[in-house]
Amino acid sequence: MTNLLLKNVRPMGQTATDLAITDGLFAKMAAPGAEEIDCGGRILIPGLVEAHTHLDKSLLGLPWYRNEVGPRLIDKITNEREVKVALGLDPRVQSERQSIQSMGFGTTHIRSHVDVDTHHGLAGIEGVMATREKLAGYVDIEIVAFPQSGMITRPGTVEMMDAALAMGAEVVGGLDPCGIDRDPRAHLDAIFGLAEKHGKPIDIHLHERDLLGGYSTEEIIARTLAHGMQGKVTISHAFCLGGMDRSYVGALQEQLAEARIHIITTAPASAPVPAVKELKELGILTGSGSDGFRDTWGPYGNGDMLERAMFIGQRNNLRRDDEVEIALDICTFGGAAIMELKGYGLAPGDKADAVLVEGETLTDAVVSRAPRKLVLKGGKVTARDGTCVLEAP
Repeated sequence: MTNLLLKNVRPMGQTATDLAITDGLFAKMAAPGAEEIDCGGRILIPGLVEAHTHLDKSLLGLPWYRNEVGPRLIDKITNEREVKVALGLDPRVQSERQSIQSMGFGTTHIRSHVDVDTHHGLAGIEGVMATREKLAGYVDIEIVAFPQSGMITRPGTVEMMDAALAMGAEVVGGLDPCGIDRDPRAHLDAIFGLAEKHGKPIDIHLHERDLLGGYSTEEIIARTLAHGMQGKVTISHAFCLGGMDRSYVGALQEQLAEARIHIITTAPASAPVPAVKELKELGILTGSGSDGFRDTWGPYGNGDMLERAMFIGQRNNLRRDDEVEIALDICTFGGAAIMELKGYGLAPGDKADAVLVEGETLTDAVVSRAPRKLVLKGGKVTARDGTCVLEAP
C-alpha cells in the first residue's frame, strides 16, 4: 500500500501543515520513503458521502431519453419499470458509470437504494453487487433493498426483499406506507420484520407530505421504539418536516430525536424540505445524497456532493459561513455517521479517504465547486483534477 506525505495542506481549512498516510491510514509521522505530494495550500476534507442515490437507474452513457411522464409519483414509478426493459438497461454497467462519475467529484462512500420488484426480480441487486465488487478499494458501496413499486400491493415482493437481504444487501428499504402501499401497518410490519430477521438497519423513503407524512412518521417512531431500533432507522426525504404547521413539526422532530431516527435530505427545489438547522439543534443526524439523476424521473444532477451541499444551503437559507459549513458537514460527517462508517475523518488512525478542494475557506470550496485536485481512497489516488483514474464502461 502506498505511503504518502501530503505537504502544505489545510485540514478542514485550518492552518497549513503536513499530513502523513501510512498503510492507508492517517498517521502522526511519515513512513520512510513516503511519496510526497505538494498540496499547494489547498483544503483537505474527508471523502464526500453520497448517502442517498439509485445506482441501478442512471441513464448515463445512453442516448438521450425524452421524458414525457405524468406528474404523479406512481406515474414515474410505473414508467420507469417499463422503460428499463425497453432500453435494455443493465444495472451493472449503469451503476459503474454513475459510481465512477461520483468518484471524480470526491465521493468515497455511496449508499444506493436498489429496486426489488416482481417485474425485474433481483437483477438490480445483482448488478450493483457486481459493481461493488469491481470497484472495491476505489469506493465503498452500501446497498439498500428498495421496494420501489410497493410491497403489499405486489405479492411476492416481501419474499424478494428477504432474498436480497440474504444475498448481502445491508439495509432494508421502504416507501410511502400510505401513498404507495395504502396499508401503512402491513408495510411497516413487513419492513421491521425483515430488519429484525436479518439484523439490518432501515432506510425508508417518505415523500408523503403534511399530516399524511406526519402519521407515517409517527408509525415509524412507534415501530422503532417497539423493536428497540433506536439509532438504526433513517427517513429519507421527510417532506412532511418541511410543512407549514411548525408547532406540529417541532413536536414530531422532538419525537424523532428521542427515538434517534436519522434524516436524509436531498434538498430538492420542488418539495418542502426538513429544516437542517432545527435538526442539528435537536441532535438529529442528517445526511444527504443526489437521489436519482439523469434517469427516467428527470434530467438533472451530476453526483457532485459539493453541489448538493450548496443546494442544502440554498433551500435552508444558509448564508453565513458557519451555516454553509453545516451543509458541508451533512455531506461528509453526517452521512458517515448514519452509515456507521468506522475511522472516518482526518485524525491519526482514520482511513485516508479524503478530497483536496480549492478555496480560501470551506464555504468558498462549496460555492466555487472547482474540479477536485485529488481524491484518495485508503491513501490510493482515485481521481485527479476532477477525473477518476478508472474509465467508465
